Amino acid sequence: MHKVAIPLGSLTIYWYGVFLAIGVGIGLWTASRRALRENIAPEKILDIGLWLVIGAILGSRALYVVYYWNEYFSHQPWLEIFNVRQGLVFQGGLLGSCLAGYCFIRFNRLNFWLYADILAPSVALGHAFGRMGCLMNGCCYGSACTWPWAIHFPDDHETGGVGVHPTQIYESILNLSLYAVLVWFLPRRTFQGQVFSGYLMGYAILRFCVEFFRGDYSNALIWFGITPAQWLSALILCIGIGFYQWRSQSLKKERAE
Repeated sequence: MHKVAIPLGSLTIYWYGVFLAIGVGIGLWTASRRALRENIAPEKILDIGLWLVIGAILGSRALYVVYYWNEYFSHQPWLEIFNVRQGLVFQGGLLGSCLAGYCFIRFNRLNFWLYADILAPSVALGHAFGRMGCLMNGCCYGSACTWPWAIHFPDDHETGGVGVHPTQIYESILNLSLYAVLVWFLPRRTFQGQVFSGYLMGYAILRFCVEFFRGDYSNALIWFGITPAQWLSALILCIGIGFYQWRSQSLKKERAE
């Protein structure tokens, strides 16, 4: 675990932020390349990218505050809410970026489903880099593990130096695999919104599974043996299925007419 990338006196650059920046950058770049094949100017992707980042930061921080309100924020100065370096939750960022992107696209009268399909694979790719930042930061760690690939954080870490599942690596590999599948499927889709729906369903399933190996939740956050992320994953899966059915039925109606 190496949190600090570049120490610059009072300004310290952390690996977590570096990997997040790399994920955002490479995600938007790959999306802009795919946009060209859909006859969309790459600049359009960069324009929406700013709104996606803002929405992701606000959403991920908001959900983190909700998660830990009783344990931490309820008895801290209210300004702590805005300390985004303290903690973020990806699923909140996903929901926040989707909302921000939808508002931007609707305001500019663009095709939401087309843009969502183009951007969806890059979300998985950027997330893979983000999870490597979590590994360097020592957060989102796994439960105790005796398997050969168990990783050990320093003794003063929350894990106490015990071998744990490398859940950050699990999720990074799965997101890279999801990215590859979505990129392959994009030119083969049969209706707009199919790739985006597929991303939501694929991410929800992989996240639900990885959560079984997580070890960084307090008992207060686990309801009926299910982590908050698993509850949200179930919701995201339902949304993905709903979008898929909706768009599929819309295509059938268009063909019938």
